[in-house]
Amino acid sequence: MNPFTFESAHHERALAELEPGAADRYLAGGTNLVDLMKHEIEQPERLIDISRLEYNAIGPAGDGLEIGALVTNTALASDARVRAGWPLLSQALLSGATVQLRNRATTAGNLLQRTRCYYFYDTARACNKRNPGEGCSALEGFTRIHAIFGASEHCIATHPSDMAVAMMALDATVKTLDASGQRRQIPLDDFYRLPGDRPDIETQLQAGEWITHVELPASLGGTQIYRKVRDRSSYAFALVSVACVLKMQGDRIVGVRLALGGVAHKPWRARKAEAALTGEVASEALFKSAVNAELETAQGHGGNDFKIPLARRTMLAVLRDAESACKRAEYDLTDHSKGR
Repeated sequence: MNPFTFESAHHERALAELEPGAADRYLAGGTNLVDLMKHEIEQPERLIDISRLEYNAIGPAGDGLEIGALVTNTALASDARVRAGWPLLSQALLSGATVQLRNRATTAGNLLQRTRCYYFYDTARACNKRNPGEGCSALEGFTRIHAIFGASEHCIATHPSDMAVAMMALDATVKTLDASGQRRQIPLDDFYRLPGDRPDIETQLQAGEWITHVELPASLGGTQIYRKVRDRSSYAFALVSVACVLKMQGDRIVGVRLALGGVAHKPWRARKAEAALTGEVASEALFKSAVNAELETAQGHGGNDFKIPLARRTMLAVLRDAESACKRAEYDLTDHSKGR
């Protein structure tokens, strides 16, 4: 590691007084940042410890939920309100990492973790995300884990978070604060950037701005499923993941939210598929048409061409399972109402 200074902030005012800047990094759980510093990918001049700030609670926000930036992944996944109203989020969290990492990793840190692209971690190889203008070794390299949506000639890396995929499907909003006292609320879909010609700029955060909370709107209810396809059954990042919320009345789809992981520079909201499904009578033909509409712009890079049919099969399987679960729930409710 390169030399750096270390400061601690115990409340918002103290953090603002430190006047954090572009060369500083915030330290909470440190599960990704410390690794990046060891590899000399991140080389902050100053680390600011924010682990004692007051952002460690989960509470109501109208009919929704406000999650502090420092809430651990374990605490969030096990929260009774999350498991009851937003089970998709709990499923996604429990599918990622080890128990030990979940005990340390924080909500904000999970959202801000950086890609696991091999070439990003190999400082001997060219990487525009690490050093803008240097080139992208992945384009001519081993592309198995790389993007099929939203990539550019400058970067084909993917975002590694499971939690962020679920939050994308749940319409989460990121709340931020900067040293001047300016607060912002940024929809998660707008919070992340696609690579374009500056893949090193990954979010809308400005220098010194930090995340305070993440807010979930009222639960859509229905059936919620997170499915993760990976090379091994545990402790592996997604090749493709699907977050699905499906709500039905009878045979008709009255609400649907879909997001994909492992396929883009950010969690990918499947809005074309959602538009094709909403208000329609569920059927196998409808599911196939909606999935095909979403995947029509997908583009592989040789070694990851398999992700396109894999995403298709996974989305179809999740939609079928969600439809079946909705119908079972409706049947059970009707059966119960008749006193059986």
